[in-house]
Amino acid sequence: MLLQTLVTCLAGCAFLLSPVSEGCGPGRGYGKRRSTRKLAPLAYKQFSPNVAEKTLGASGRYEGKITRNSERFKELTPNYNPDIIFKDEENTGADRMMTQRCKDKLNSLAISVMNLWPSVRLRVTEGWDEDGHHSEESLHYEGRAVDITTSDRDRNKYAMLARLAVEAGFDWVYYESKAHIHCSVKSDHSVAAKSGGCFPGNASVTLESGVQKSISALRPGERVLASSGSDGGGELVFSEVLTFLDRDPTTQRLFYTLQTEAGAQLSLTAAHLIFVSEGNCSEGAEPAHGALRTVYASQAEPGQCLLVSEGKVGRLSRISRVSVNMRRGAFAPLTWRGTVVVDGVVASCYAVVDQHWLAHWAFAPLRLMHSWTGNAGGHSDGMHWYSRLLLWLGRKLLDSGRLHPLGVAQGAR
Repeated sequence: MLLQTLVTCLAGCAFLLSPVSEGCGPGRGYGKRRSTRKLAPLAYKQFSPNVAEKTLGASGRYEGKITRNSERFKELTPNYNPDIIFKDEENTGADRMMTQRCKDKLNSLAISVMNLWPSVRLRVTEGWDEDGHHSEESLHYEGRAVDITTSDRDRNKYAMLARLAVEAGFDWVYYESKAHIHCSVKSDHSVAAKSGGCFPGNASVTLESGVQKSISALRPGERVLASSGSDGGGELVFSEVLTFLDRDPTTQRLFYTLQTEAGAQLSLTAAHLIFVSEGNCSEGAEPAHGALRTVYASQAEPGQCLLVSEGKVGRLSRISRVSVNMRRGAFAPLTWRGTVVVDGVVASCYAVVDQHWLAHWAFAPLRLMHSWTGNAGGHSDGMHWYSRLLLWLGRKLLDSGRLHPLGVAQGAR
């Protein structure tokens, strides 16, 4: 009954909002004129947004200290931007190490600083801390926080520097001290979840002609290899791409890479659904009816089996390794069947909600709109407007246990 209510609500909203989607689009800034406005400096001890740093509305929870010897050290990347001065008083290069999101925001801020004060550069006094100099659970230990000044150390500029940091996209900015501004960002894990179900730009799909095509070059209307079964099984067929639920060619995101004993390798974001078989999944066998279930990519484990394509037949292949890495681009094609074969592995088109059939049913209004109009919207980069609507309604109507935890926390799609 709850699911029927969800679908009914979505159907009504979808058709009410469809003219808006075609006129404005979901992309950043699309259909809007950026207004010029005067920037207000932050007051001393003011923070933005006006919530605690490690809450969901700001930079999110602490996830654990990163050391040079830890597996998570690969999450950090050095920043060699010549327009930024790094104090590096330890002379180890630690202040240059940070997450990709922190690096992106810092580089953006450096440009803003030079635009406002042409003879001044951005200066970082504290970055990643590997020596325990900060308070317990400081985001400096994860490379997610920086303390900044201007290169001329003119304290009269710091209030405006804080405002520029807010405008540059830092998730939390604090005019903490007369001597510096503190800035921090969400973890790349939560940002990855926020991106919902995506594949990297270099992933490939199989067209009806038999040609392999990168997912970044795929267009709505093309037919790609998919699974005919509601549980990911069944015959492999070609299914039309209706739209992209998310499309971002330039972003860098964390992907879970699942490798199988047969040599297949699939990368997808944490909240994306993937079909797996448990227990006695014989290598190379066809899955028995009902043997497959969906799990989030972040829950996939060695020993489970994925469904890989051999011609028009799906065969099981055991996962031998799961790794996490940064990749460029994020693409989430939606096919009529709700499934897609990417890099030779059968995957769901959906994310965040814990069941493929539930997500497929919830997207029925979008498929209906496409069958009536030949258009499912979402032609520009960014998240599809229907995905945003679906998540909002899902969070209102569904129990949080049915949604990916980071999806609930960060608004994943």
